[in-house]
Amino acid sequence: MVLRHVLLALLSFGLVVTVSDAKPNLDGIYALAKRRVPTHAHAFSFSLADGDTDSFVVSDAPAGIHVECTTVSACARGFYTYLTTHGGTDIWWTGSRLAHLPAHLPKVGTPLQASAIVPYRYHFNTVTFDYTTAFWDFDQWELELDWLALRGVNLPLAWVGYEYILIETFREVGLTDTDIATFLSGPAFQAWNRFGNIQGSWGGDLPTTWVNDQFALQKRIIGRMTELGMTPVLPSFTGFVPRALATLYPNASIVNGSQWEGFPESLTNVTFLNPFDPLFTTLQTTFISKQREAHGNVSHIYTLDQYNENNPFSGDLAYLANVTAGTFASLRAADPDAVWLMQGWLFFSSSAFWTNERIEAYLGGVPGNDSLIILDLYSEAQPQWNRTSSYFGKQWVWCELHNYGGNMGFEGNLDELTHGPLTALHSPGSSMKGVGLTPEGQEGNEIVYDLLLDQAWSSTPLNIAAYVDGWVARRYNVKSLPRAAVDAWQLLSATVYSNTDPGSQAAIKSIYELAPALTGLTNRTGHHPTRVPYDTNTTILPALKALLKAGEQQPLLKLNPEFAFDVVDVARQLLSNRFIDYYDVLVAAYNSTSNPSVVSAAGHTLLDLLADLDALLATNDHFLLSNWIRDARSWADGKDKNSEAYAAYLEYNARNQITLWGPDGEINDYASKAWAGLVGTYYRPRWAAFVEYLADTKQTGAAYNATTVSAQMIALGKAWSNGTWGTGQGETWGTAGNTWDVVRKVVEKWA
Repeated sequence: MVLRHVLLALLSFGLVVTVSDAKPNLDGIYALAKRRVPTHAHAFSFSLADGDTDSFVVSDAPAGIHVECTTVSACARGFYTYLTTHGGTDIWWTGSRLAHLPAHLPKVGTPLQASAIVPYRYHFNTVTFDYTTAFWDFDQWELELDWLALRGVNLPLAWVGYEYILIETFREVGLTDTDIATFLSGPAFQAWNRFGNIQGSWGGDLPTTWVNDQFALQKRIIGRMTELGMTPVLPSFTGFVPRALATLYPNASIVNGSQWEGFPESLTNVTFLNPFDPLFTTLQTTFISKQREAHGNVSHIYTLDQYNENNPFSGDLAYLANVTAGTFASLRAADPDAVWLMQGWLFFSSSAFWTNERIEAYLGGVPGNDSLIILDLYSEAQPQWNRTSSYFGKQWVWCELHNYGGNMGFEGNLDELTHGPLTALHSPGSSMKGVGLTPEGQEGNEIVYDLLLDQAWSSTPLNIAAYVDGWVARRYNVKSLPRAAVDAWQLLSATVYSNTDPGSQAAIKSIYELAPALTGLTNRTGHHPTRVPYDTNTTILPALKALLKAGEQQPLLKLNPEFAFDVVDVARQLLSNRFIDYYDVLVAAYNSTSNPSVVSAAGHTLLDLLADLDALLATNDHFLLSNWIRDARSWADGKDKNSEAYAAYLEYNARNQITLWGPDGEINDYASKAWAGLVGTYYRPRWAAFVEYLADTKQTGAAYNATTVSAQMIALGKAWSNGTWGTGQGETWGTAGNTWDVVRKVVEKWA
């Protein structure tokens, strides 16, 4: 009876296709409770009930706390709601503090009730799997999946280990391992290979060991997702193939895609098998069949992106409709209940090509409105749903992108996150069915993501001031929390996180992370902005001082990992913004004097600041380059006699992504990070070389040559990418220094 009503509820949302063959049970939720609140797990009970939407009721029970829910996902959200509202605890990207419940669980009193405002709560950008999770092990994934489930996410992308089944599929149509090896890309760049931007690898072929290990990890991830009541969005065959396929099948309809981001032809212009060719369906059915054998019948929703920053071979309307019709037919041939999920990024990034007429033709190739889900990827700043009449009736998800490449600068628009989704949901003719997070990287600014997932469970806009109060109280979780800590975040939320500047609606990139130059670094707009849309002296600085004051008033705060993280993060932002000021001084000095000593002195201030920044970041485990490198190299631990060579290959991938992003700096500094070690061994030496060059031109009378400077920076990047961590001066593993001493010095010196 319960299963029948759950199916009816899902059907009312158009979600019946996501139900697996297994009867839903709550074992995964009980396991979640044991994992996160082991001392109190016995006091929580859960049950499934009837209902038309994802909803829950939390109430007191004789043995403790009971959560009644209409779906497994709703049970996780109900459990989380009690832990946060009554337990005063939470789970963060920096770790879980849910076990810090009071010894005696507080009574609920009036039952807690909530319903999701949309059937889909989605998470992940396709490229998050490289910018953030590329080298994660299952322990790191476990925290992430628990974070997702508890916040009510029920539709996460499961994109790890894709290459294993793809290779098997390619082999079945006659491609050799050599053919396939020339197509696949390295571990830190697989997302862009999967949707046809790049092919092949720089730094060496993708090892079989990596492919096998990632496939094994994917099995564990999918198993945990389903246990927690989430429907994994599974991979599918996209159409991108090794060039050799055209030789094997000379009559197949195969075209080459466009060049991407200046990469040489050998690494881009990816070969694409047109979906209306029968061979496409053969490959699709083989891929999905093998995937089902590996993971079971856990989902009918498949991710498939064909034109990510890569325009179609033709803009002809019939061609575009045939592409999607063939693609969808192949999915349904493999799975009669298949639903296609795509990112809507292409409609924004290539808006000149994707006119409304072409979008309508492309989407119209998929029959019905429930067969396709579109992620409106950048809804908070560049929504496409409104210009496309709600995607011409297809299902779509309101998404917050916010973060590009793992940029770490503070930014947000909390008001838009509380009002935007509701406005879209209730707009005339809306076909919006979900809310989601699609950041390219998970690097700070956590409040903007928490808020949107919480808004998905409220039919009215959340009160931001009240929300911030509760968020800070849970995050720092100490008795007698000083008002100064709350005031710091109220100030930030009302200024830094209330950004309405249309030119900087994304996490800010710090200019010291960019290759040094005399022009073009400051006041950049777009989705990699360097323009700071607030006054540092009335926002960041007083917020940092308020946090430090709170730490003095309540010493227990200094033992809280999230408080320490936030203090370092705010101090990092202070130094990042100050760097702009002193960079301007350097440029002005260079343009106004012929004295090399004046230029050197101005440059010395920048280098001094970067040294202090590196020391600051080194005090906290979440700001370390060495962690990124350690995670990469750990996949080679104990493999075979070639472990060191494999570890070096992985380290090269890790280093190259966050610096040159390509063999010759094709996307230089796109994925830059504010990490100790990266600042000290890469950014600071680049700026030191730049300052030296500027002073030399004043000494010799030579003209500034931007080409010479750029070539020097690329050369430094290549040398750094080929390095081995721990072999250079000052290259250590783990933290160094005392956070509180270092931050006080930062404030005294740079305020």
